[in-house]
This record gives sequence, C-alpha cells and structure tokens, in this order.
Amino acid sequence: MTAEIYSLTLPGKMLRRGFWLYVWVAETPQGEMLYVGRTGDNSSPHATAPYTRMGQHLGFVKNQNALRRHLSDRGLKAEDCASFDLVTFGPLYDEVEKREGLSRADLMKLHMPTRDIVGALEKALAEELKAAGYDVLNTVKSKHQPDLEGWSAARQAFSQRFPKLRERYD
Repeated sequence: MTAEIYSLTLPGKMLRRGFWLYVWVAETPQGEMLYVGRTGDNSSPHATAPYTRMGQHLGFVKNQNALRRHLSDRGLKAEDCASFDLVTFGPLYDEVEKREGLSRADLMKLHMPTRDIVGALEKALAEELKAAGYDVLNTVKSKHQPDLEGWSAARQAFSQRFPKLRERYD
C-alpha cells in the first residue's frame, strides 16, 4: 500500500442537527450507486447532523452502517469504491428541543410527527430516483404520504445534482 494525501471539504452548515434528507453517491467498480436517507430516526427522539450520519454509514457498527451493508450485499467493499459524495438538503425541521420535565417518551411523541413527514419525503425521493433510472441501493418504507409542497421543494433541490429527476417532470 502506498500512502497518499486526501482531502475532504465539509460545509459548516452540515454540522447542524435537525431533520435532513440526503443521498449518498458511491462511485463503485460496478458504476454509480445511490443510497437515500434522512436524519431523525425511529429509535430515538434526536435528529442528528448529516456529518454525524456520514461517518456512521461507512463505519462498522451494524445498526448504523446501512450504506456499507448495502454495498456488501452487492459484493462490494466500501474501500474499493473510487469516491463517495454526500448530497444533503436541509435542515427541513429543527430537532425536538430537550426540555426540563420531559421524559424520553414525551420527546418521542414530539419527534414522531416530524419524523413521519421527513420519512415520507425520503421514500418519495428514493422511489423517484429509481424511476428516473438511478441505481438506488436501498428501499425506503413509509406508510405516510409526502406533502406536496415539501416534495416539490425536495425534488427541485435534488434535481440540481440528479438531472434525470427533473426530466421526469418536464
């Protein structure tokens, strides 16, 4: 192995906690593959920053490294990919604020409606990217319908990086 120097530029705003949508673009030996996700998960009342999820996705903690696992399911190692690009949109909503006297269960009740709104947008984004011809690694599940205004804003934002998404609506 030959040592080389690499650089990663991170916009400071990607450190802001809240509800975000994101798409990983992995340049793999088999071509470009996408992974669609969101911050604001199902298991806690917190909504982390995209930067935090970035490391988790490529790490080795089994319940956090979905991108690495999906690549592995295709017979790929993350380390064999040429590059990873994290495309984010947000924050769409602020994280639920911790307040004195609120239990974890209380915080979850406040967190869940926003989580469901963003989850519906995540599902719509994944499905539309697939329909536009992109190779999306994951299938997003949500029983909620995306609100039209939110979906329009998300579609327009992600169309800047994924032009075939825009072409579906032209």
